[in-house]
Amino acid sequence: MLQWFKNVWVLSVKELKSLLSDVVLIALMVVVLSVAIYTVATSISTEVRHASVAVMDADHSVLSYRIRDALLEPYFKPPVEVRREDIDAAMDKGDYVFVLDIPANFERDVVAGRSPTIQVLADATSVTQAGIGFNYLSQIIDAQTRSFLRQQSAATFSPVTPVMNVQFNPNGESAWFIATMNVVSNLTLLAIILVGAAVIREREHGTIEQLLVMPVRPSEIVMAKIFANGAVISVASLLSLWLVIEGWLHIPINGSVSLFSLGMFIYLFSVASLGIWFATLAPTMPQFGLLCLPIYVVMRLLSGSESPLESMPAFFQYITWLSPETQFTQFSQDVLFRNAGLMTVWPKIMMMSIMGVLFLALALSRFRGMLAQHS
Repeated sequence: MLQWFKNVWVLSVKELKSLLSDVVLIALMVVVLSVAIYTVATSISTEVRHASVAVMDADHSVLSYRIRDALLEPYFKPPVEVRREDIDAAMDKGDYVFVLDIPANFERDVVAGRSPTIQVLADATSVTQAGIGFNYLSQIIDAQTRSFLRQQSAATFSPVTPVMNVQFNPNGESAWFIATMNVVSNLTLLAIILVGAAVIREREHGTIEQLLVMPVRPSEIVMAKIFANGAVISVASLLSLWLVIEGWLHIPINGSVSLFSLGMFIYLFSVASLGIWFATLAPTMPQFGLLCLPIYVVMRLLSGSESPLESMPAFFQYITWLSPETQFTQFSQDVLFRNAGLMTVWPKIMMMSIMGVLFLALALSRFRGMLAQHS
C-alpha cells in the first residue's frame, strides 16, 4: 500500500510538470476563471436596469404624477409622456419597454372606490425586463395608491402591512449569483478537459508505451492524473474566489471557504473521473471535445446554476439529482450564500462521493482495456 502511494506521488509530480509546461492550458485556465467570470457577471443582468417608460396620462392628477415620479433610476429611465397615436410606431421601433396608460378621472375613481385600471403595455421581446419590470410597476402603482389614500382618509387602507426582508442578497444583485455559479461551472469544464486531455496526450504522443513498461498499476496512473490536475484547478478556483469574486467584483462570501474547499476536492475527484472515462471512449482530442461538451452543457443547464430546479419538470428534477454538478451547485449555494454547516450539506457530499467512486470504477475499467489494447 505504501508503494502505491509513492508511485501515485511520483506520477502526480510528473503530471504537474507536464501541465504547468503547457502554456495554452494554463492560459485557458486563467482566462476561464478570471476574465470570463468578470465579463459574464457584469454584462448579464436578470434584474431591471434603465428600462425605458412612456406614459399616456389622460388624468394629470396628483396621483398620476406621484406614480410617474416614483419611476426612479436605476430601475427605470425618466418617463416620457407620449400621445396615444404615437404609441404603436414607438413600440414597433423598440423605443419603449413599457407604456403606462392612465385613464381620465383616475384619481377621482380611486377616491370613490370604483377600482379603475391602468393599462401597462410591455415589449416582451425583452423577456427579463418585461416580466420582472411588470412586477416592479405593479408594486409601485399599488404603493403610491395606498399612500395617496392614507393621506385622503384617516382610516388605514389595509389592516395588514407586509414587510419584506431579503436574505443573503439584500439588493437583489444578479452579479452575486452569476459570478459565483460561473466559478462552479467553469471548474467543472476545466476538470473534464484537463484530465481528459492528459490521457489523450499520453496516447497521441506515444508516452503511454513508456507507462506500460513501468512497474505501475492503472489505478496509480489514473489517480495521479486526478490528483495533479485537481490540485491545480482547486488552487486556481480558490484564487478566483479571492481575487475575482471578492477583490475585483466586490461580492461578499458569507460562508466557510474551508468547507467549500472540502466539497470542491470531492467534487473534482468525481468530475475528473468522469473526464478520464470520456477520454477512454474517444480516441482523439476533437472526438473527446464533441463527446464531453454536449454532456457538460446538459449537466450545467440542469444543475440549478442557470434556473431553479423547482422550475423544471418533475422528471428532470429526479434525473438531475444523479449529476454530481447538481449536487455541487446546491452545495456551493448552501455554503457560500447561506453559510450552511457540515450537518446541513453532508448528504450532498455523500452523493458526490458515491458518484465519484462509480465514475472512477468505470474509468479504471475502460483505462485497463485501453492499456491492454496498446500493449
